Amino acid sequence: MPQIETTQGSIWYADHRDPTAHRPVTVMIHGAGGTHLDWPAELRRLPEANAIIPDLPGHGKSPGSGHQSVAAYTASITALLDALHIQQAVIAGHSMGGAIAQTLALTQPDRVLGLILVGTGAKLGVHPDILNGVLTEMSRTMGLLMRGYWGETPQNEQLFRLSQQRLLEFNPTVLFNDYSACNAFDIRDRIAEIQKPTLIIGGTNDNMTPLKFSQYLHDHIAGSELAVVETGAHMMMLEQPQFVADSVQKWLTNLHEQ
Repeated sequence: MPQIETTQGSIWYADHRDPTAHRPVTVMIHGAGGTHLDWPAELRRLPEANAIIPDLPGHGKSPGSGHQSVAAYTASITALLDALHIQQAVIAGHSMGGAIAQTLALTQPDRVLGLILVGTGAKLGVHPDILNGVLTEMSRTMGLLMRGYWGETPQNEQLFRLSQQRLLEFNPTVLFNDYSACNAFDIRDRIAEIQKPTLIIGGTNDNMTPLKFSQYLHDHIAGSELAVVETGAHMMMLEQPQFVADSVQKWLTNLHEQ
């Protein structure tokens, strides 16, 4: 998979585009402390998605130390689109990635064909114990993060352990920057300005971004659709990949037919 130089630095991305399929590209943006692997194969390889999935700066295979604001991450995604000569795309985002997607839709609506917002909100406050503990008490903070991501009783123990291992390997400064960016994000006074076709996906057991966050987005983005993942925690697309992929596939099919 390729790495590309942009005006905002080098970005690695997984490229699942089919050059013979004349479909719009879907850019899938992971959340705080995540990588492209947060998007399961069922979503990455959807023919309707024609997807590229970047690792944000400082995450996964992309160099750097991350950013401290959603606006800065949005600039990195814009630079990636420019470097790949993609004028318009569907922007999918999970958690912090959803904040990036919303910001792009507000600041550069001409670049956005539609939005897919998974486990995110118009405001993403972070518990002080997480924000303060990432740099100083990671062992205790890890428990809080894992319960936030996977709930009290994870549906998939193997995925839970893998997720914990990945977080432990993360640069603590990048995690702190991510959660600081999330904590400062609040566009509730502008969310109704988004006028793009939008699919919102929320989980009933999401402790990080409760289902009411998704309902709020649905209530304030005109014409949006809401898909609810029953018993889905924050990492719902990994827990129940087929349900999420089916919802995205159906929505993208309808979008491309419009």
